[in-house]
Amino acid sequence: MLADLEQVRQTLVNRRSLVSNVTLDDGNWQGIQPRLEEFVSALPSQEIRAATWTPQAQPPFEGLTIPARVNYVAKGTTLYDKGYALDGSILVIANSLRTGYLWEKIRIQGGAYGGFCTFVRQSGRFAYVSYRDPNLLGTIDNYDGTSQFLRNLDLSDDELVKSIIGTIGTIDDYQLPDAKGYTSLTRYLIGESDEDRQRLRDEVLGTTQADFKAFADVLDQVKEHGHVVVLGSQEAIDEANQERGDWLQVTKVL
Repeated sequence: MLADLEQVRQTLVNRRSLVSNVTLDDGNWQGIQPRLEEFVSALPSQEIRAATWTPQAQPPFEGLTIPARVNYVAKGTTLYDKGYALDGSILVIANSLRTGYLWEKIRIQGGAYGGFCTFVRQSGRFAYVSYRDPNLLGTIDNYDGTSQFLRNLDLSDDELVKSIIGTIGTIDDYQLPDAKGYTSLTRYLIGESDEDRQRLRDEVLGTTQADFKAFADVLDQVKEHGHVVVLGSQEAIDEANQERGDWLQVTKVL
């Protein structure tokens, strides 16, 4: 055990692979900098070993059963793998869907506690998610209906402007110093430059109704190729499998 712990220490504590993130004013930095350099120089310096990691493959349609009367229903895929090229308009469209179509279909009509969609720019992963949802297949049908909703959407200029303003607010939200420091670190680690962010802002501000309709074709890829994971009741998952022929691979969680 001691040998294993020593190997972990040698792997993790290595100044060659160290990134320090310090957030403070210029005056205090003059006092902190030499102390930080002294601390870092005392850390072990090891050759960085190349490592590979292959994530374990998961079933594309999975039902995780728990003793509950509600479900958590997700469907998504990686859009970049389907040929989508990032454009800032996706952030406006996703914001509009969260506060409009999905709110109406999943929360108001479906009775779920919440329903929304997410998009991760770094990976291209787009997903629909509901929580504390009394439905399962009905929710999936509503997800799949999003692309047709966008094709038929008649969005007013006022609604479009509100969605753009709401999206810009998430890109450039107010931050206290600690949040600014953490944000700068994450941008550094993922290689996001100021130019990248400005290009994204310009695309957000330039979003049109035509972008909404064009994005319907992108969401067809989620409809046709999206993976589904449901965390919920045994009864709801069994009913879904009876209707769609052992659609979900079932695993009992609790």
